[in-house]
Amino acid sequence: MSQVRLQQITKSFGNVTVIPPLDLDIADREFVVLVGPSGCGKTTTLRMIAGLETASSGSIRIGERDVTDLRPGSRNCSMVFQNYALYPHMTVAENIGYGMKVRGTPKAEIDKAVADAARILNLGAYLNRKPSALSGGQRQRVAIGRAIVRQPDVFLFDEPLSNLDAKLRIEMRTEIKLLHRRLQTTAVYVTHDQVEAMTMADRVVVMNQGRIEQAADPITLYEAPANLFVAAFIGAPSMNFVEGQLERGDGGLQFRADGGVAIKIAESRAEKLGAFVGQTVVLGIRPEHTMAADPSAPTVRLTVRDIEPLGPHTLALGRIGPAAFTAQVYAASRIGPDDEIEVPIESEKMHFFLKETGVAIGR
Repeated sequence: MSQVRLQQITKSFGNVTVIPPLDLDIADREFVVLVGPSGCGKTTTLRMIAGLETASSGSIRIGERDVTDLRPGSRNCSMVFQNYALYPHMTVAENIGYGMKVRGTPKAEIDKAVADAARILNLGAYLNRKPSALSGGQRQRVAIGRAIVRQPDVFLFDEPLSNLDAKLRIEMRTEIKLLHRRLQTTAVYVTHDQVEAMTMADRVVVMNQGRIEQAADPITLYEAPANLFVAAFIGAPSMNFVEGQLERGDGGLQFRADGGVAIKIAESRAEKLGAFVGQTVVLGIRPEHTMAADPSAPTVRLTVRDIEPLGPHTLALGRIGPAAFTAQVYAASRIGPDDEIEVPIESEKMHFFLKETGVAIGR
């Protein structure tokens, strides 16, 4: 079993605490992605699992072993770095098998392991090449191959695709996910790219200032963000936010904001949201949920500032009242800057958050 358990882990540099007490359980064979903005603590957390950073307090367990104070080489983790970290004077085969050679593994065993890794990663034709003769994607596969031959308990990935172009990133994230399914090894992956996180992970851990804001499967994060931070971070383009109040009138519960914004709340949501009448709340609606087909759907008036044609659809960027707002409209829509359009809202897809705490309400 190769589950990873972090219990009350902290990390401080002098008087600065970058990771306050943090708890995280990663199941055996699970692919977990740590995601968040730069400086949120995700790489520091990964490096503490690897042993490249010493935890200031708390414990780290891999399987049944307490590895908190073990050196990196004794933890049986393999790490794939952002910059590949390949030896330029060695061939692909030598790079992949170097760690085994250092540990005194017999040559026949090294050759077999290198051949197996090359077959899995489609590197057979490049085994005699030096890293300088490889593309970025091929170099990254070599770095992954070097990690595979160790047969680790846990794979650790530190933003391994950030140096690749957009097309290669898409190809490589598919390869890594397929590799994980084949090897069935626990994996912890760090990225700042939320699209990368959502497409690869069994579970995504959203971090902010060293704390875990929410840990859930990708669909749950998208459909039920726990707070404003997660709602703003997950999704591309970002969720729209409009500050206002919940009010009760003759037509039932509604959300009202400056600029003449008044949106009726669906009956299915009214009971849970009714407890927050009179409080300042933030309405969240994703751009892709502004194409309601129901003619009775509530609408908001958007003053268009700019448009972004994206092929299947177009993004209309503008404002509703004082709030910035992005709506997704049909590609055939003939709109332009300074136009005013009525944007239908999928009321069941609206999110609400308390302004004071940022916590999601009404779900």
